[in-house]
Amino acid sequence: MAGRSSNATSTRDRLLLAAGQLLHEAGDGPVSTRAICERAGVQAPTLYHHFGSKQGLLDAVVNYGFTQYVQAPDGGGDPVDRIRAGWDRHVEYGLAHPAFYVLLYGQIEPGVPCNLTSSAEAMLLELFTPLAREGRLRVKAAEAARQFAAANSGVTLSLIARPEDDRAPAMSAQVRESVLAGLLADEPTGGSSVGALAVALSTALADDVEALTTTERQMLREWLHRIAG
Repeated sequence: MAGRSSNATSTRDRLLLAAGQLLHEAGDGPVSTRAICERAGVQAPTLYHHFGSKQGLLDAVVNYGFTQYVQAPDGGGDPVDRIRAGWDRHVEYGLAHPAFYVLLYGQIEPGVPCNLTSSAEAMLLELFTPLAREGRLRVKAAEAARQFAAANSGVTLSLIARPEDDRAPAMSAQVRESVLAGLLADEPTGGSSVGALAVALSTALADDVEALTTTERQMLREWLHRIAG
């Protein structure tokens, strides 16, 4: 039984490796089921057994590549510095693995969220939430995570689209800082701005507040949203 399980894992890994290698070699070109199976040394039914379809295999390959740079935030340190580091890691991964990256972000449908990017936004939310609670954000943490992730992927795709000798690495840092400047609140001498404090209180209301009813919390969030805006 253990032998069969080990062999199944090995076969699945061979298919992932073969598909990943062929995607890298093909660049923007197509990769056939036959080529993948020949590289992995299996028959087509084996591929379908493990992944259901060629697209299922490609999605698994992309997901594997995605997890190589989407990592849980390190504990400690200023969240803004960790957010910057995450942006840079994202861009570096995209430029080092353009075929994986374009497959990940290029196959989108109108109105259909990309499931594979949910991990990135969740980790960004984990970093932006304490900033919101401290009165350091102009917008809600979830909105900050969405905006930052969108800008990050946009810059990466833009750099991938340019010839290697015509890329401007400084552009990534410039856009990163511009986005952060729009999300982070100013800190005047007397403390955070009224808008940032409204965001902080709205974030705190995500926890149970027994002194207010559900309806009262919803009304207060709406008022705070108007103040923050």
